[in-house]
Formats: sequence, structure tokens, C-alpha cells
Amino acid sequence: MSFTKRFLVSEALLFSSAIAATATISLFVPGLSSSVRAALQDSPKVVLDEAWQIINREYVDSTFNKVDWQKVREELLSKNYTSREQAYAALEKALEKLGDPYTRFMNPEQYRALTEQTAGELSGVGIKLEVDEKTKTLRVVEPIENSPAAKAGIQVADRILLIDGKPTQGMTVEEAVKLIRGKEGTQVKLQLSREGKGIFEVTLTRARIELQAVRYSVKEEGRIRVGYIRLQEFSAHAAEQMQRAIEDLKSKKVNAFVLDLRGNPGGLLYASVDIARMWMNKGAIVKTVDRQGRDEEIKNNNSALTDLPLAVLVDKNSASASEILSGALQDNGRAIIIGSKTFGKALVQSVHSLSDGSGLAVTIAHYYTPNGKDISHKGITPDITVDMSEEASKKLVSNPNDITSKNDPVYARAVAVLQAQSPNKPMASQ
Repeated sequence: MSFTKRFLVSEALLFSSAIAATATISLFVPGLSSSVRAALQDSPKVVLDEAWQIINREYVDSTFNKVDWQKVREELLSKNYTSREQAYAALEKALEKLGDPYTRFMNPEQYRALTEQTAGELSGVGIKLEVDEKTKTLRVVEPIENSPAAKAGIQVADRILLIDGKPTQGMTVEEAVKLIRGKEGTQVKLQLSREGKGIFEVTLTRARIELQAVRYSVKEEGRIRVGYIRLQEFSAHAAEQMQRAIEDLKSKKVNAFVLDLRGNPGGLLYASVDIARMWMNKGAIVKTVDRQGRDEEIKNNNSALTDLPLAVLVDKNSASASEILSGALQDNGRAIIIGSKTFGKALVQSVHSLSDGSGLAVTIAHYYTPNGKDISHKGITPDITVDMSEEASKKLVSNPNDITSKNDPVYARAVAVLQAQSPNKPMASQ
């Protein structure tokens, strides 16, 4: 049995709305001799034909970008491949003919990374790492809350010297992550150094860790209390984390909300729909149209958690599911969108696992905002534009503590708007 997911794709992340089992694709189709069929069973060609059939059945453009797709299949299956990598390269070249960067093949490692990312979980010890530019050593950026690393007392700025006895000098973050992550319940030994403590060792047991997609806090901004929520991606846990954030901030008597979607490349579509419903009771959220011209409209369902004033922050890296959410809030008049024009990605993908553990993302539909706007290559235009220079934006990203500070003009504009919306006395909280 193979599995498929319905996705929205940005440059960095894929977005799902549903998971459904589908029948395994059969290679026993008309036109193949018994000898060819037998050869295919133990050949890398099995994955090529699986991918071809998925594209043939689902791709949004029935003309396949005016490519003879049947001929593409014949070419793929007529060649002899000495390795899976060679077959993968041939498939990637064939997909390029569609002229669609979002229809793409993923090798097993890339597909595993995708599923882990969208799940919002990982099996590891829970530390975020970076390479110190001066010393070229691995440094802990943050131990994830309630993770094995946090429970073991690992701290920000600790340096990792050895991973299971292997020196980390000159090692990339990606190489270190491969060594540190592993099957839940297994162990990894780290040698670390800390200023004032020296060198020490810890043995950590890997666990399933829920990644924080939502971070929030209360900001005292003059006479109003702002509930600030930063959503980093629309993972499988994002909606439940968002719900907790909204409810906690309401209990702390905030007067308004700022939802920060800057730099958010997207996430699971159903997460964006669930989150939209936390802010609105009525109206449409998004409409999709498939290759047969059939459309589906997803609507709100009277489940809003708050009606307090809301400002949404966006930038050029707010993509796909971020655009679904900000477009829905804008078209329904629920929020003021502030910042710069968003990425402009309005295509829906279906993502399939293939028989060897690799995966395929294929564009199956186009989506539109509630008012029928096509944002492809255009993006969402903010209600209030606050453009930042490339240098200022990079500086803000590299210094997270500056976000919501005086060095953050987009947030400052949002606060000014929310203050103007409030009466002369503190606003009543729900």
C-alpha cells in the first residue's frame, strides 16, 4: 500500500490537507511484454513507472505542458540503469519538462525529512545547533523545552566536542544532526565544554520531540496589552499550539493580537484552515480548482476563539499556507495585513510515497483567496506596506531578540494601528 498527502508547496516546505491510502500502482499495464514486466520488478524502473503513472493521473495540466507524456514513459522505461541514483536523475530530468518547480521527486532521505518536518516531530535529543564562525566548532543555540537535552542540563552556548567519540571540529550542522538523531529509545554520548565548567560528558536517550511551531508572549504597549504570536510553520501540531496560545493570552487579559507570519514558508493546509477558524466565525477560507475545473470551497464553521483586533505581519518569505491564512483574514475583513508583499505561490500538490521509500510531489490544483484573487507570482498585497531593506531584514532574522523591539518597524506599525483602534480607556478583554 502506498500513501498520498495533499499538499501546498513553497520553496522550503510542503503542505498537506489530508492523508489517504491508495492502491499500489501496478506495472502490469497494456503494451508491456511478460519479459519486460518481469525485468521491471527488480529494476529501478519500478519507481519511474510509479511516478509516471501518478503524474499521468493527477497532474493539474492535462496537456503536460504540451509534452508527449506517453513518449516520456517509453523513454524512461527503455533505458538501462546501473543504479537507483541514475534512475532518479532520469526521472528528475523528465519532470523538468513539465515546467513546474513544485512537481518534484524526493529521494528516500529527502522524503523522510519532509514527513518529519510536516509532522512537527523528530526523534532525537532536542538541541538546535550552529557552527561558530570564529572557532568552527558546534555550539548549542537552544535546547528544546522538555527534551532529553534540556532535562540533562545542556545550555545555550555549550560547545559539542565529540558525538559518540567522533570529533566535531569542522563538522557541518547537517553532519552533526545525522549523528545525533536516531531511533527513539537509543542512546548518544556527547562530550561538551562550557565556560566556567570545562569539559564534561552526557549520555542522552533519544525520544520523540514535538517541535514548537508557535511562540507567544504578552507585550505592554502603552495603554494596551498585545498578545504577540509568532507562527514559524504550519506543522501537524501548529493548530493545537495556536489554540493554547490564544487561550492563554486571553486569560492574561490582552486587548489585541499580533500574528507574525514573516519568514513562514507554509505548512500543512489543514493546519492553516484550523487556525483560520480560530480567528473567524463566518466566510470562506480558500477555494481550490482541479484539472477538470472542479472547485472546492473551504469555509469557516463558527468556531472562533476571539474577536479582538488582529494585525498580521507578512514579508516576501511568507508563502503558501501563510498566504492562505493571511488572504482569508484580509478578504473577510478580520485583520489588518502589514509588511511587504508575500511570496505568491497558489498551487496545490499531492505528495506520494513510492515503493522504495522515495517520494513524489505533483501539482494537482490551483487555489484562490475567498474573493477569487489568484496570487500566483503576485502574492498578497498588505493593507499597510512597510518595506525593509535586505540588510535590515537579514539583521532582524539574525538577531531574534530584535523582533518586536524598536528595531522592528513592521511590528511597531502594527502596534500603532492597534492602539488607534482602541478606545481612550483600556479595551475590554474577553
